[in-house]
Amino acid sequence: MKKSRSRVSLAVGISVLLTGGLGITAFTLNEPAANEPSTARMPKERAAVADRGPAQQRAAQSEVNPVASKAQVTAMTADWKGARLPDGRPKVSDDILKRMKVVSTEQAWGFLDGKGYRNQFAGEWKTIHSDKAVIGRALTAQFMPSNPALEKRMTDAGHAAGHDGQMNTWPIEMLEKRDVYVADGFGKVKDGTLIGGNLGSEIHARTGTGVVFDGTVRDLEELSEIKGFNAFVRGFHPSYIKDEMLTGANTTIRIGEAVVMPGDIVLAKQEGVVFIPAQLAGDLVEDAEVTLLHDLFTKARLADGTYTAGELDKGWDDLDQKIRDDFVGWLKEKKDDLPVPPERVQEIIDGSK
Repeated sequence: MKKSRSRVSLAVGISVLLTGGLGITAFTLNEPAANEPSTARMPKERAAVADRGPAQQRAAQSEVNPVASKAQVTAMTADWKGARLPDGRPKVSDDILKRMKVVSTEQAWGFLDGKGYRNQFAGEWKTIHSDKAVIGRALTAQFMPSNPALEKRMTDAGHAAGHDGQMNTWPIEMLEKRDVYVADGFGKVKDGTLIGGNLGSEIHARTGTGVVFDGTVRDLEELSEIKGFNAFVRGFHPSYIKDEMLTGANTTIRIGEAVVMPGDIVLAKQEGVVFIPAQLAGDLVEDAEVTLLHDLFTKARLADGTYTAGELDKGWDDLDQKIRDDFVGWLKEKKDDLPVPPERVQEIIDGSK
């Protein structure tokens, strides 16, 4: 008897970047398990039913779809043990995102460096509003120079999976509140404008945040009028996007010298952008809050002449006990007026006993 051949599905895996700036997307061959409901083994009627639902969930059934499946995203971010978004990305809580505002670029970089994460910062940006931070969960995308044959196959697969329009709009369809659209546009300026005014408006309506592009945008005047929107980009250009294709969405990408994974927390401020692994975001915020309170206390006591700079310019464990006791008393007095949630201030007070 002639053995039947299972259809092999081709799905996009993690994006790897080689030295010298050459970007290559690694594709993986996935053989459906015997007990999986592969549409290749179903009658047409059943296959049509199985292929209904969110486009991201159907992506794995397409032959060459740049959008990573929920299972792939979950596997990439296995260190995260908390809640997840419908597409598989880690769902760092809105509370942590709100409290992330007090974290400075230097605090984030130093904390991550101490944890062994030394490739999380990218600098040298142009912004629409230099004084407005962008903070949120990363939804990643990777673009490459166009290859007509591959682009056609990927476009057809994406359309079959439920994505509409041009490829550069597909990641935008996936965005949710507090997401930040992070895209590797390989630094392309002319003909590398990933969005303009219209798409910028849609992105902000979906997320309430902004974008980080290793590429360019157009319609600067229109984008600057979108209240609450900001963009960290390599430049601005009046051209339309051309000869560029989407090769990965919700995949691991490179932005400058930084590695970015789906669901990483984006902390974009004047100095640059830090991409914080989701599993470290909570600890970073708590560490930064303690540092912030120490700094505020130090400035207050220097201003009123209670202590000298020499007495206060030490690590916490090296401070005199009377200064540490004074810090706790200051926290109790100011608890409801500090830029840290009162319940968190109380935790610090309790922990100092």
